[in-house]
Amino acid sequence: MHELVGALRSYAWGSRTALAQLCGRPVPSAHPEAELWFGAHPADPAYVKTGEHTTSLLELIAADPMRELGSSATRFGEKLPFLLKILAAEEPLSLQAHPSTEQARAGFERENLAKVPLDSPLRNYRDENHKPELVVALDRFEALAGFRDPHRTVELLRALAVDGLRSYCELLAAQPDKAGLRTLFTTWITLPQHVLATLLPEVLDGCVRYLSGKGAREFTPEARTTLELAEAYPGDAGVLAALLLNRVTLEPGQGLFLAAGNLHAYLRGVGVEIMANSDNVLRGGLTPKHVDVPELLRVLDFEPIDLPAVLPEPAGDGSVRYRTPAPEFALRRFDLVAGSARVPLTAAGPGIVLCTAGTVRLLRNGSSLELTRGGAAWISAADTDIRAQAVDGDVQLFCASVGATG
Repeated sequence: MHELVGALRSYAWGSRTALAQLCGRPVPSAHPEAELWFGAHPADPAYVKTGEHTTSLLELIAADPMRELGSSATRFGEKLPFLLKILAAEEPLSLQAHPSTEQARAGFERENLAKVPLDSPLRNYRDENHKPELVVALDRFEALAGFRDPHRTVELLRALAVDGLRSYCELLAAQPDKAGLRTLFTTWITLPQHVLATLLPEVLDGCVRYLSGKGAREFTPEARTTLELAEAYPGDAGVLAALLLNRVTLEPGQGLFLAAGNLHAYLRGVGVEIMANSDNVLRGGLTPKHVDVPELLRVLDFEPIDLPAVLPEPAGDGSVRYRTPAPEFALRRFDLVAGSARVPLTAAGPGIVLCTAGTVRLLRNGSSLELTRGGAAWISAADTDIRAQAVDGDVQLFCASVGATG
């Protein structure tokens, strides 16, 4: 059991306040801070404090994988199979999807045979793994995720009353299923720039008219999001594609699970995110980065879905868990009150404990470690019988571990 120092990642869409406030640093930060990584990702591993020394978690695991990972090393190889993050989005992220394991393996082999360098910006597959992910909101969290029921999308397009959208709307109305969604998405994402230059302003004018109209406006979030995306990414076909997706709002404590092929974009908010340790991302717009439309279409799941929030459920040990089908990770949350009894936290690692509120003391065999808001600890497979006790304020702890077998 050791203190874990996260790796801070700066991206343009990040916040100058959220992560700094969470970790007790001066606000505003010098640069947008987007993610705080707690894991053993080769690109930016967290660091473990051992006495007066610090060692990257990647090196610690490599030195003695069986001690640090235990049976997980047999299941997933000698590496931590998940990455835990705190994510702070001030602006929208790219429209993206992740491949299944089979698609990732095939794509990785295909690009290797084509001798595409692993660090090339044109590379789609940087490993052979899938990338299921779960985000749990720490404050109100907004996202686009999954293709909306086509009937509802037809209602939205008709409500915007844009002449340039009429033919596309009728196309989807004539085939309100995943085949119709594939056709419309493919058409929009491949529109020539001169067509986009005419159509997008019409759509934005339609959104403004819709929002300024009288009476109930059931598609207000969708219209506002369209305007926000167009402001952040002018002339981007992803603005049109976003009209086809569910607009999701998570309240604090609610989660969103994204499986392979699920087109999505985080819009704003702060959350705890856990994912399989992979870098495979297929982008569909809202980004200056590489967009490979044929490959994106290969992995996308066009089945319409109404993504329900992943609600925490009692785990029977004083925590709540966020149930997902991902074998690489599991996530639980403890809510502790100052002065309460010590709570059994975990039988054994490997795992990461992250404090997002209050001050907590972790105890094991006479030793202890105190974590404040934004602090984390590494729990190896050799560490057993970890207990937690709230020291100051109402404590919120997230416990990330390897998923259960079976």
